[in-house]
Amino acid sequence: MFIFAYPKLSIMKLFRILSFLILSSSFVLFSCNNGNSKQEHNENKELIIFHAGSLSVPFKEIAEAFEKENPNVKIILEPDGSRKCARKITDLNKKCDILASADYTVIDNLLIPDFADWNIKFASNEMTIVYHDASRYANKINQNNWYNILLKDDVAYGRSDPNSDPCGYRAVLMSELAEQYYGINGLSNKVLAKDENYMRPKETDLLALLESNTIDYIFLYRSVAQQHGLKYLILPDSVNLKNPNLKDYYKTVSVDISGKAPGEIITKKGAPMVYGITIPKNAPNPVLAEKFLQFLLSKEKGLKIMENNGQPSLIPSESETFENIPEFLKKYAKK
Repeated sequence: MFIFAYPKLSIMKLFRILSFLILSSSFVLFSCNNGNSKQEHNENKELIIFHAGSLSVPFKEIAEAFEKENPNVKIILEPDGSRKCARKITDLNKKCDILASADYTVIDNLLIPDFADWNIKFASNEMTIVYHDASRYANKINQNNWYNILLKDDVAYGRSDPNSDPCGYRAVLMSELAEQYYGINGLSNKVLAKDENYMRPKETDLLALLESNTIDYIFLYRSVAQQHGLKYLILPDSVNLKNPNLKDYYKTVSVDISGKAPGEIITKKGAPMVYGITIPKNAPNPVLAEKFLQFLLSKEKGLKIMENNGQPSLIPSESETFENIPEFLKKYAKK
């Protein structure tokens, strides 16, 4: 009996050993694959965003909120004048995943069709005269005398460069509208000829000059003033480039700025202030960029942060490039 049972037990034992080895190998293989998947899922990714200086405060908040929901993502924000942002792509071939411009036509004129396919209009703003308590004549400035105060010899004001920044050419357009509105011949040239040494590449560069009392006033967006707790003079809609119903009136003024090629000139007509956003063709991470745009353009998430920072939503707005917008982003635009 003993001799008969021994080989039988040995075979059963061998079967158990083989079964154990197979199961162990499967477990190890599964663990390795699962570990690799987890590592791949948690692999850090960078999202590069070029954006208008006036978007610095809301985009910082939006980026932090997005990173909180997506801890494997690191967002790199690079603020500059909107036209300068576009030229980093067109002239310097710098890669970015998203470009957000303070003027949607910057994308239309400088990026489409060679460097981008589409454009979504997503926020608005308005031009104001920004100052603080230490500004000269801060207690006297109003809608009817602001241009006289800016022209005083003991007052200095700043504006951004029209060739680099939409806020710069909007300051020019605003001064031309003011000349028409107040009926003062030559007013625009007088205002623009003064304090040219305080012109800077983008509007947010001027804040340090104001805070140090180097200048008293800035042609600046209302949203930036609100975000930095500064005082601002609300101007008539006929001057502030805010009201969509006045688009035909705004078109009566214009300014020449540099175009795509060296020596090329673009004539910018007055228009209501509309921000635009796109994903360039050279985006290193377009899938992640689309995910961020869904977050940004969501009424409960990104747009809520934008509006809390003084920039009303325009979603959805008409887009001349609607057919080229990615399918799941089309709900944020219309034909």
